Amino acid sequence: MLSGRRYRLELTVEQAVMCGEFADICRAVWNTALEQRREYRRRGAWMNYVPQAAELAEAKREHGWLKTAPSHVLQQTLRDLDKACREHGTFKVRWRSKARWSPSFRFPMGRLIEVERLGRKWGRAKLPKLGWVRFRWSRPLGGEIRSVTVSRRGGRWFVSFLVDDGVLTPWRHAMPDMAVGVDRGVKAAAVTSDGDFYDRSFITAGEMERYRRLQQRFARTRRGSVNRHKTITAMNVVMGRVTDRRGDFCAQTASRIVARNAVVVLEDLRVKNMSASASGTVAEPGHNVRQKAGLNRAILDKGWHRLELALTHAARYTGTLVVKVNPAYTSQRCSACGFVTENNRESQAVFRCKAAGCGHTAHADVNAAINIRNAAGHAVSACGDLGTSRSAKQEPVGRATGRTPS
Repeated sequence: MLSGRRYRLELTVEQAVMCGEFADICRAVWNTALEQRREYRRRGAWMNYVPQAAELAEAKREHGWLKTAPSHVLQQTLRDLDKACREHGTFKVRWRSKARWSPSFRFPMGRLIEVERLGRKWGRAKLPKLGWVRFRWSRPLGGEIRSVTVSRRGGRWFVSFLVDDGVLTPWRHAMPDMAVGVDRGVKAAAVTSDGDFYDRSFITAGEMERYRRLQQRFARTRRGSVNRHKTITAMNVVMGRVTDRRGDFCAQTASRIVARNAVVVLEDLRVKNMSASASGTVAEPGHNVRQKAGLNRAILDKGWHRLELALTHAARYTGTLVVKVNPAYTSQRCSACGFVTENNRESQAVFRCKAAGCGHTAHADVNAAINIRNAAGHAVSACGDLGTSRSAKQEPVGRATGRTPS
């Protein structure tokens, strides 16, 4: 199966400048092609990859600066744009802003990329027009290279290899009768129906204070100034560490969960909608904007969506089935008797059933996780098929179903 391997690059000054130029050209091609697609849609017509690739070849003859970047890198940019427009819609695809977009470009012909190991800590890869670039050999490639992506984050350049590691998804999980529900929250990032709590802090107090001061400095800088650029770079360095910790936490948590369970059940949450701003418009201002902003930061800080992606990725190596269920009333329903009322949840952590003759008491997040697990019989798989009648294309016949252990 396909898997990613990312390494930190050690570029020369000339190579770093070239990488910046390649990324800027790709950004210009993306924005120009997106504007062309939107203009065609306004007229009721369509524009796709093939005519845009032909026009790109003509534009390179008129604008010499386009020839600086490798041709297949620019063509891949148009392919990525075509895929994004087909999946999300032309007017929902975002522009690549110079201030907010992380520079990157991709070499699609991975089989032509040469990689050599120089020693215990270093390796090098030969990339078109860049020549040999050195990178920190932190792990083996472990497969055939399909594509190579060069990106910049936090002032550093990285190279990512998409490799085919030759591993096949197991036909059956090692523990086929085990299932677990996972409740994602703002106090604990993930709580399972088995009573396990997964959480950690992704930013230290010192980093938080430094980031706050950098935000103040950023507010005082002039748009386009050198100091503004330095401040943005410093802010990206701090948040880059936070992002790495969050990604490491999600990967480790997902690995532990899928290793012990054949079925992992999640709530079908629309994180993007849940973390939308409540500011409203000038005519109709929102309510409780500050409280909603704090909730949005907590949701995004815990990495709900990233944990879901990590679970889906890790499940390929264990044969685990990841399903999603309707999140309605999972925090208000008693997992023992099924009685539903908002009064059942007395606080963030305390759940006490108000039904006569029940009185079930549990941690509120654990109770919700059990309800999520029990709802797997009516689940929808992460690939989109019904959990009770999956198509043969998604999972082999005989795989573990959404049945929960008694």
